[in-house]
Amino acid sequence: MIFNKDTAKKTAEVLLQINAIKLSPKEPFTWASGWKSPIYCDNRIVLSFPLIRNYISETMSKFIENKYGKPDAIAGVATGAIGIGMLVADYLGLPFIYVRPDAKGHGRKNQIEGFIEGGQNVVVVEDLISTGKSSLNAVKALKDAKINVKGMIAIFTYGFDIATENFDKEQIELQTLSNYESLLEQALDTNYISEKELKTLSEWNSNPTEWNAN
Repeated sequence: MIFNKDTAKKTAEVLLQINAIKLSPKEPFTWASGWKSPIYCDNRIVLSFPLIRNYISETMSKFIENKYGKPDAIAGVATGAIGIGMLVADYLGLPFIYVRPDAKGHGRKNQIEGFIEGGQNVVVVEDLISTGKSSLNAVKALKDAKINVKGMIAIFTYGFDIATENFDKEQIELQTLSNYESLLEQALDTNYISEKELKTLSEWNSNPTEWNAN
């Protein structure tokens, strides 16, 4: 679920401006999974633009405070959301922790880095939602440590049905600043893409598996 339409389009606008999101329906990108995709998203680029990172972190922070009050800590999902998560925690004056994909194989063998105690409340910050698998892996680690996850907030989601199903199954509330639908609207409004390219981009999003088979 996105915050509101204005925020969604504004966020899409700034992500396109700094090439944190690139749309290339004519020459698709290859993801790490091997999938061909007409979109590539790297929201870590946001950290290199002070005005934009401040906009995103402040928008996230105000939403968290309005919806959840102040949790005991902010948790970022490694590695993409460590930077923006720290900015959110700093804005709210809260402790920050982050969650690795897996526990370290040496030292204290932590999966959760930073100080937090069982029974405390956190809101999880993420940069990008695709299937939701890695994000929910972080949630599981927190729950296993007896930490209460109030919800998750992310910069952008592709809006895949599988992600919605995964979050619903785990009963985790997800909010995002922007989504794929708002991105395409903004890209079309600013002539970043044509009507023909919009059709291709929409077809990919509605059925990426079938699109990759062609």
